[in-house]
Amino acid sequence: MPDKTLYENPLNTRYASREMQENFGDEKRFRLWRKLWIALAESEMELGLPITEAQIKELKTHESDIDYAKAEAYEREVRHDVMAHVKAYGDVAPLAKPIIHLGATSCFVDCNSELMIMYDGLQILLRKLVNVMDKLKKFALAYKGLPTLGFTHLQPAQLTTVGKRATLWLQDLMLDYENLQNLVEHFRLRGVKGTTGTQASFLELFDGNTEKVKELEKRVVAKLGYKNVYGVTGQTYPRKFDYNVLCVLSQIAQSAYKFSNDIRILQNMKEVEEPFEKSQIGSSAMAYKRNPMRSERMGSLCRFMVSLPMNSAITASTQWFERTLDDSANRRIVNAQAFLTVDAILNIYLNVSENLVVYDKVIAKHVNAELPFMATENIIMECVKAGGDRQELHEKIRRLSMEAGNNVKREGKDNNLLELIEKEELFKPVHGRLGDIVDSEKFIGRAPEQTAEFIKNEIDPILEKHKDSLGEQGKVNV
Repeated sequence: MPDKTLYENPLNTRYASREMQENFGDEKRFRLWRKLWIALAESEMELGLPITEAQIKELKTHESDIDYAKAEAYEREVRHDVMAHVKAYGDVAPLAKPIIHLGATSCFVDCNSELMIMYDGLQILLRKLVNVMDKLKKFALAYKGLPTLGFTHLQPAQLTTVGKRATLWLQDLMLDYENLQNLVEHFRLRGVKGTTGTQASFLELFDGNTEKVKELEKRVVAKLGYKNVYGVTGQTYPRKFDYNVLCVLSQIAQSAYKFSNDIRILQNMKEVEEPFEKSQIGSSAMAYKRNPMRSERMGSLCRFMVSLPMNSAITASTQWFERTLDDSANRRIVNAQAFLTVDAILNIYLNVSENLVVYDKVIAKHVNAELPFMATENIIMECVKAGGDRQELHEKIRRLSMEAGNNVKREGKDNNLLELIEKEELFKPVHGRLGDIVDSEKFIGRAPEQTAEFIKNEIDPILEKHKDSLGEQGKVNV
């Protein structure tokens, strides 16, 4: 049972998945440090330094044997987290103790492990992102032909379809996917660079043999499962990378934010709803309410995420020369919370997009309330074909539209424009045919075809590439 007298981060207790929490947990970080130390020592041995197989074996045997209490005690003593763990590792691997961290600076383990953690975090988010895309694809195709009011300026505009609108959400995520993929494809480790990035300590260890120093970096990185490193660094990897990552995470949040706002508005209109569980309570006072809790939570988390890149921008721009330590405490908070936040956002997005409820009769009612106004030009054209005067028809239908508008706004009644037209002799050529003329499916343009084409040409190739990762469901914990 957690100590309820202490503050706990709600990203951990309420929102983010255990998978992402573990990805940024100390257990993974410190295990990576040991993995890095092993890769370094083993590579140094292979290139001729006086390190024995027995020492490497001992390091590997105790790779997971981390005494956290002892490491914390050492850190209180030396005020240095990396050296505290060097000491703790040396206690359980005394034979290898003299060669742990040989030639390295703290950022060898700190920066490389941080990059590896972020890489794994990007993979988690990438998987969840394509799963959201898959669910929106299915939704878009299911409703590609269902006419609905389009809105510009939040005012009724020409018709679109429920599915076509979903492709707008889907396209936002596609752009985020492309940016996320770009980060992954151009990913680099810091590598083995030494204290100020010059590799001077390793050049000394290898008696000035430049080729061995270069080979050392290649081998260490390969043992960790990566290929690319930054060509040059100071003591740290470029902090601009953090900013680049957070910008992409912010873009995902921006896309989710728009989706959540659209769903909240649609739920207010009673056209589309997020899932609402049988025992869920919308309001402590108003028992009838069905608040869009998931979408509101998504928007709240998105707002926090969108605010974070500026923090990383300041950190990147205030790194003096080869490095300063004023980035450390800040990045411990910002980087992890950014990933946890987007993880939580995508968990909700998965849950909502998979369980959206569409009320087609309400949608049709709203369409029918506005469609007579939208159909006036079509009605005029039909009458002109039958020999009518376009200008006279236009003026008459304008007056009838004003009358119908007053009937709606001032009297609170239904739109009766079609009834007024049916009674007007000037529009006799369309009498009895108005139902056909104002058929909503004639006002949606190529929306169904655009939806199908967009999904086939741009979304399906992405989903095919990640087909083995599809089928994930979103869970809302509380």
